[in-house]
This record gives sequence, structure tokens and C-alpha cells, in this order.
Amino acid sequence: MHNNTQKICIQARLLIVLLIFTGCKSVTAVTDKIDSTVFEMWIDFTKYNPEFKDQELPESWYFHNNKEDANRLAELTLTGKKRAGSSLYKLYEIYKADLPKAGTKHIITDFNGKAKAIIEIKSVEKIPFNKISKIYAELDMGTNLEPLKKWQKAHWDFFKNMLKETDRLPTEDMLVVCEKFEIIWPIQL
Repeated sequence: MHNNTQKICIQARLLIVLLIFTGCKSVTAVTDKIDSTVFEMWIDFTKYNPEFKDQELPESWYFHNNKEDANRLAELTLTGKKRAGSSLYKLYEIYKADLPKAGTKHIITDFNGKAKAIIEIKSVEKIPFNKISKIYAELDMGTNLEPLKKWQKAHWDFFKNMLKETDRLPTEDMLVVCEKFEIIWPIQL
């Protein structure tokens, strides 16, 4: 039993590192520190969707790496304006991690780990940075005011920072993992 617990802790730490390095998301907590609202949201969801009651609690995380952006992006997700997320394919390769898959559920939180919504990934594509469309940028940024320009600036800076850890530099043709998602269960007020 002790070996299983140790293995789970190691896997959780590796997952945190991967999520931080792959894109604009951060795991809100390791198993013993997950906010109770995450559990409550999943219980409510499975109560009304019993076909999912035997599934494990999805990963919970927030977008970006700071309070202001995390809370802003959680709100954009709740309003339906943000319906996509981007991460860097190269880091999946480096860390030998599986790409996200359509059908996977996640619990989006605010910066403090409070559950805001359950999302489900609808599609995953690898697209070169310089081929990202205005339409996709709008889905990811949650705005129609210069979405591509804002997406390029924000993600270039973020990916550049992430790649510092690997002694690599961003390139115009670096592959971006583009996830489109939809909310399947918003916070119940």
C-alpha cells in the first residue's frame, strides 16, 4: 500500500510539472489539498448524470500562472467566450506525456482552487504557431478584439518562458496543441 501511495504522489508531481510546462494551465492541488468545491461539483454532476458516477474525479486546474489571469480566464470560460486552450507540443515530446484526448473532462477552478465548471474536450489538433487562425485565437482568448494579435503575443511570451527550462527557443513553426472544449457543468449558484 505504501508503494502505491508513493507512486501516486510521484505521478501527481510529474503531472503538475507537465501541465505547467505544456501550456497556460496549472494544477490547483495535489490529491490531499483539492478544494472541497471540486468534489462537490463532481458529485452534483454525477448525481444528474449517473452514467459518469463510476468515473474518477477529473483533474482540476486553472488557466495560466497568476491570480489575475486565472480568474479572468475562468470567468471567460463560464460565460462561454473562452472555448479553447493551447499548449506546446514540444514539451509533450520532451516529457513523454500523452496528448489530451477528445472526451476527457476537466474541472476548471479559479486561482484559489474553487471549482467553476466542468469542461469536456471536443477536439485536439497540432497546428504550427504561425498557422493559428483568427477564429481559433478568438476561441482561446475569449475576445473578438484583435484575437490573433493578442493570442500570438501572449502565447509566444508564455512558450518562450516555458522553453527556457529546456534550453530551447520558440520558433514560428513550433507545433501548438489546440484543444477545443465546451462547458458541460457550470458552477451552480
